[in-house]
Order: sequence, then C-alpha cells, then structure tokens
Amino acid sequence: MQKFIVNGGRRLRGELALQGSKNSALPIMAASLLCGEDCVLKNCPELTDVYAASRILNCVGCKCSFSDNTAVISSGEITANTIPEELMREMRSSIIFLGAMLGRTGECTVCCPGGCELGPRPIDMHLAALRKMGTDIKESYGRIICRVPEKAHGARISLPFPSVGATENIILFAVTAEGETVINNAAREPEICDLCGFLRCCGAEISGDGESSIVIRGKEKLHGCEYSIMPDRIAGATYLCMAAATKGEIILTNACVDAMEPFLSVLEQTGCSIYTAEKRIFLRSGARLKAVNDRIRTMPHPGFPTDAQAVLMAALVTAEGTSVFEENIFDCRYRHTDALVKMGADVQVLGKIAVIKGVNRLYGANVEATDLRGGAAVTAAALAAEGVTEISSISHIDRGYERLEDAVSRLGGSIKRVYTNSTSTC
Repeated sequence: MQKFIVNGGRRLRGELALQGSKNSALPIMAASLLCGEDCVLKNCPELTDVYAASRILNCVGCKCSFSDNTAVISSGEITANTIPEELMREMRSSIIFLGAMLGRTGECTVCCPGGCELGPRPIDMHLAALRKMGTDIKESYGRIICRVPEKAHGARISLPFPSVGATENIILFAVTAEGETVINNAAREPEICDLCGFLRCCGAEISGDGESSIVIRGKEKLHGCEYSIMPDRIAGATYLCMAAATKGEIILTNACVDAMEPFLSVLEQTGCSIYTAEKRIFLRSGARLKAVNDRIRTMPHPGFPTDAQAVLMAALVTAEGTSVFEENIFDCRYRHTDALVKMGADVQVLGKIAVIKGVNRLYGANVEATDLRGGAAVTAAALAAEGVTEISSISHIDRGYERLEDAVSRLGGSIKRVYTNSTSTC
C-alpha cells in the first residue's frame, strides 16, 4: 500500500511539460490490434492503466514493450480471442478492446469492465451498434460472447447519447468492415480525433471526426505506423488548478491549447490571468480566487469536461463567493467531496448539484482518494491546505497521472510517496 504525504501552503511555480493523454493512449493501443504489423506509439504516458492495456495485448498474442514513453506493439499473430476477467476488471477502458478484437479476429469474449466506481456506465450502446454491423452477441454468467458469423458490414448508427466509448468501439470495428459506416450523434472529444488520426496513419479512411457525424469507409487491411499521442488535457487542467489553488504561477508546455479551451474559459472566470501560445499555457493566480457566477455544467465536448469537475472544485472551495456545479455525465462523481469537507470545505451535494461556499482556509487531514479524478482533486486541496495531509488509496491516481509527486515537486510543492509496508520513500 502507498500513500501521499503533502505538506501544504506552498505556492506552485515553474514550468511543466504535459504527459501524453491517457484517454488517447488506451484506444490507440487497442487499435494497434487491427494492423498486423509493428506500431510505435510515442509520448505514451507511464500509467498503471497503460500497463494494464499492455497486459491485455500480450495476453491475446501481441508483443508489447514499453520504455521511455514509447510503446512498441507487434500484432502480427493473435493467439487468443478471450480477455480474462482479471484483466478486464483492472480498468473501465478495457471494453474498447471489444471492437478491435472483433475487427481483427471476428470473435471476442469479455466480461463487464472495471475501473473507478462512478455509477452505472452501461455498454448497451456498444453492443447494439456491433449487432447492427453483423455481430452475434450472447451474455452468459457475466461474460459477453461475440462472434461475426459472416463479414462485418457498415451501417448507419444513431447514438442516443454521444458516448466516447461507444463511438470508439464502432470506429474500431468499422475500419475493416465492408462498406460505409456513419455514426450520428458521435462523441466529439479531441481523443476521438487522435484515435482517428492514428487509424488514418495506418491506412483507414475516416472523415468527420470532431463533428457530430463520422463516416468510416472500411478497408480490407491496415498497416503499422509510428504515431505521437496527443497531450493530456485533463492532466493539464489538474496542474492549472493546483497552481490556482496555491496562488501560484505555472507554464504548461506540450499543451493542447484548443482542446482545453472549454476548461480554460471557465477557469479564467476565477480571476486567474491566463495566456496561451502555441502548445503553451501560462497561468498566474496572485490573489484569492473568485467564485464562478454561472453554473458549471459538465457536458460532452465541447462542453465543460466531467473529468475536470473535481479538480476545479478543489480550487474553488477557498474562492470568494459561491459556485455551483451540475454533473450531467456520471451519477457518482461527487465522492471526493467528503474528503474536501473533512479538510474544512463547505460543500453541499443534492443529486447532481453541488454547491460550494468558499472558506478562508483548508486544513490537513487523513483522507482517501476514492477515484482517479477525485484523488487528483484531494491532492490539489492538500497542496493549498495548512498543515499535513495524508492521502491513501493513491493507486487510483496512478491510473491517470505520470508520477504526480515528481511533477508537483518540480513546481515547488512538498509531496512524497510513502510505502506503508516499509520505511522506504521516493
């Protein structure tokens, strides 16, 4: 077991290069299954979720190695079409391997995926679309058994909600299916565009990504390529909120400025000075933050991202005035608020609404990271708090942040990782 020890009250200052995007890396790693050749993925973040994806690839017969933020995946031979339950349950994004495996082998058996407990995230849309494209699907004792009896074919699919995962699975299945597939009400997230960019480098024919209608014309075969994964916009939002909460200043390099605009436009309302240039974001927060007057509603892109809700809340708990969040994506995305309240925050939650009345200061406490983004939010609050905070269950944080303690330390924060079953630290 590991935990973070944070000595708060220090302003974060300095320059930080953003890691590669977790939410791009995982579907792109799954997409490498379709190529049958070597794929070299650069700017790939060193995360436990990425390691979990590597284990899935190795389990089905790929050769996957990882070093210096570069993943090399050889998918010349696939030896299995079943992903074991223990691997599926390591991360929610494991379901993305379903579309890729079906596209490559025509068969795949999975179980329901794991990951953070953020309420129900049904995969009904995934399965309905795959059925429409020629897949027979049976569910038995928690297993989902999928088989394409004949050649997969394109279809017109209208999603009832612009689900990122469903959009990705359809794209992965459609790129080698016969004919044309049209996804209406598709997810528009930048990571969808990154996945499509990778697939185009492999020879796929895709248009419309980033818009509400995506068109895929199936190809018989794809090939390998070398590709650089986009920067992580949610990690960028996290470090900006940490600097804002501690009245600091930060320069983010290797930043995806356009992709972060929905978040930056809200953060700027807190009184922070924010300047952007090509792949660079500068933030200065020299005084107490101001509450955001308009209700902050999480929405699919290009709306305010649900993954940034918790970290912005952590910055606003000491802002002057009252801020209101409305969570419209996940049912259980306020689990981090108990830890914030324990540290002295005034947060009231009623259903999908959270009301944050700014307090003058926070205090260190023993708290738990209940999920990935909630853990990052608690860390941001701890950096701004007076005294020492101990954060347990930091394995959640490691799923999406590359050595968070090193990044924060480079900015002048006092944080260390402690291995609770030994005396060693790093």
